[in-house]
Amino acid sequence: MSRPSRWRGRAGAVVVALGVGGCSGGAGTGPIDLRGVRFVDLTHPFTPETLYWPTSPSGFRLEQLAFGPTPGGWFYSSYAFSAPEHGGTHLDAPIHFFEGGLTTDRIPLEQLIVPAVVIDITAESAIDRDARLTPEQVARHEADHGRIPAGAMVLLKTGWDARWGRRLEYFGDSVPGDASNLHFPGFGEDAARILVEERDVAGLGIDSPSIDHGPSKDFAVHRVLAARNGVALENLRGLDQVPAVGATVLALPMKIANGSGGPVRVVALVR
Repeated sequence: MSRPSRWRGRAGAVVVALGVGGCSGGAGTGPIDLRGVRFVDLTHPFTPETLYWPTSPSGFRLEQLAFGPTPGGWFYSSYAFSAPEHGGTHLDAPIHFFEGGLTTDRIPLEQLIVPAVVIDITAESAIDRDARLTPEQVARHEADHGRIPAGAMVLLKTGWDARWGRRLEYFGDSVPGDASNLHFPGFGEDAARILVEERDVAGLGIDSPSIDHGPSKDFAVHRVLAARNGVALENLRGLDQVPAVGATVLALPMKIANGSGGPVRVVALVR
């Protein structure tokens, strides 16, 4: 099921999306020109208040090891941190829901630096907190912006990031250790199949806790995506600053050997 060679073949599209600046020497030998590019941070900071799945045994912890003047007279600080893989702004590797899927350290970089497509369901989510992206909404997006290209990262804008930090509002329930009564928007399975199986996207991302909507009990969207070695980005923020098409997304997780996911810094490059 691994497809790294296919992603390497799409590396040229990433260079085109970023733009290559004028430089001395032959074509393509100079640095990528980022002048005129706006950087949008789509990542929540990690703090002791960072939200994790209700059944997570722990959250983000930062332990101070040193802070202050040393015997030699200079300043020095150092910390140790610990956290589950899945919480805060993070990436789900395919193996999270597919035996034999890629682990976090094996995901090709060409799959993590790709064109971004943003689909907006904020209006629907404001009415129904269990809203799901439908095939009809995918079709409307394509009618307005063109066919979603293979290798793109489809980011679902729900507006849910405005609730970040308030567990009850964000998850729809705040009972510790219980994930049976959650309510937040996500991708619908039928829409996910179009995006993953027909459009061959690199991954799916969302500004809510999960690419599957809150009431899901079988995580169908995760399974559809993982079976094709796609990646998921969850708990994003700031998608209102990214256009429907034309941006590039960089999503580089902590490179955890044999991991099923990990904290990720997600940035959109917008011209």
